[in-house]
Formats: sequence, C-alpha cells, structure tokens
Amino acid sequence: MKPEISVVIPIYNEEAGLDQLFARLYPALDALDTSYEIIFVNDGSRDRSPQILADQFRLRPDVTRVVLFNGNYGQHMAILAGFQATRGDIVVTLDADLQNPPEEVRHLIAKMREGYDYVGSIRRERQDSAWRTIASKAMNRLRERITHIQMTDQGNMLRAYGRNVIDLINQCSEVNTFVPALAYTFARKPTEIIVEHEERAAGESKYSLYSLVRLNFDLVTGFSLMPLQFFSMLGIALSILSAGLFVLLLVRRFALGAEVEGVFTLFAIAFFLMGVILFGIGIVGEYVGRIYLQVRGRPRYVVQTILEQSSEQTS
Repeated sequence: MKPEISVVIPIYNEEAGLDQLFARLYPALDALDTSYEIIFVNDGSRDRSPQILADQFRLRPDVTRVVLFNGNYGQHMAILAGFQATRGDIVVTLDADLQNPPEEVRHLIAKMREGYDYVGSIRRERQDSAWRTIASKAMNRLRERITHIQMTDQGNMLRAYGRNVIDLINQCSEVNTFVPALAYTFARKPTEIIVEHEERAAGESKYSLYSLVRLNFDLVTGFSLMPLQFFSMLGIALSILSAGLFVLLLVRRFALGAEVEGVFTLFAIAFFLMGVILFGIGIVGEYVGRIYLQVRGRPRYVVQTILEQSSEQTS
C-alpha cells in the first residue's frame, strides 16, 4: 500500500549509532498513527553499516527499505536516490547521527498538513562546535545575498517535502546540486519551523571545513550567475582605472621626466590585479567544471541492490 510518509536517511559509516537510531526512530513514527516507510540509503560505507541495515530490514520488512550504493557518491546523491524510491505523499529527510531528534518529525508532518509543500527547520540551540556554527552562519548570509534563496539554517537536514516537489526534483538530472535549495525553487508554499538539536549520538561529522566550502560553491554556482556577473563588472571597473592610471603616468613622464618614486606602489597594484584575475579564473573554472561533469553524461550514482518487501510478501 502507498504510505502517507516516507523518511529518507543517508548512511555513511554510522555503525556506532544505528542501534540508537532504530530505537528512537521506529517508535517515533509508530506514534504518528499513520502509514509510513523508512528508506535507508547506504552511501558506500566501509564499516558494518550495510550489515546492520540488512538485519534491521529483516526485523521490520513491512516499513523498511534499504538502497545500497556500490561506492561513495556523497550525501546529496544518497538523498536523491532515496527520493527516487519514495512512495509517500510527504517525504522527510533525516540525518542518522541523531543530532536531529526523530521525535521532531511529527512537528514537520503537522506543518505539512496545514497546506505547505516544503517545511525547513531551524535548530534551536546548535550543538556543533563554535567554528562550524560561525562558518555556517557566514555562509548562510553570503548564499542568501547571491542566490536569494531563503533558508535560515541551510545545514540542517531535517526537512519535509510535498509529493509535487519530490516529483519535480526527480525530473532533474544535475550532477552537482544542493537538495534543500532545489526544493525551495520548486515549492509553491514553503515555510520553516524551529526544532530541537542534540549532540551526535556516536561517531564524528563527515563534513570537514573543505567539504563545507565545496558545498557552498556548488550551491552558489548551481543557483546563480552573480559571481560571473560580479567579475564582469569588476573587470570593466579595473580596466577603466588601469587606463586612467596609464594616462596619469604618461602625463607625468612627459611633464616631469623619468621617475623612480612609486615603483613599489606599482608592484603592489600589479600583484593585487593578478590576485583578482586568478580568483576570477577560479570562479570561471567552477562553472566550467560543472559543465564538464554534466556533459559527460555519467550516472550520478550506481545502486548495487535494493532490499524491500515484494508485493507477494505484502499480500
């Protein structure tokens, strides 16, 4: 039977905390008193996570499905694979580390039933380290100014999506994307709610500082041309300033003769312009890299197998 709620959870080396996740997740969803399914997507874990997921599937095959990748493709690819497998009218994404309490899912469901088709969440008291919190807030402000996508807490995976939004996302074939932002662009009536946030139950964060920077590069270049437009305008402004400086130096050369003063100032200006040029080339490279990955046409991920209850077993 088609469930009302689908919960998608990406898994990557989470063996230490999966038992705690199961112990809280299933009772929280059973308490909703509605039909549901849980889709775990194993993103190429190198620990015992696939075996633990298979054992859990055998315990609760009526509501559990497991998608196993043949390698590691990243959290957002795992979520997209989970979206492809969902059947529910409301789809909820949740991290496996229990920083997002499963008990909070009911609040997102209640908000969706009010008529919204996308419900984001804002962590009440973040339990992350100080540098992660500061970096996340700074990236949020920069992203909002560039893309005009309204997400107060973009790093929180606890979100709910309507079936209409999921169907549109499933039609997209982007190699690099940011799922919450993509959903926001498709949603007709989005909103946000405040949820609780806890410390990790076990293990460590899979996102390094480099990963967070890369994620925001994907977000900015995937949803806005503003960086390219900014450097186009900057290039025009610097060209005008450079032409003015050249004319000034030419006039001084004929009016005052050869001078040695200001040589180091010219060096400083030259180095500054070279830095701007190299940074601009890097921005262009980000867009060119996205085009390169897209035109290759390779699969975004490869599913090794899916553990699910057959229709014969259900009947």
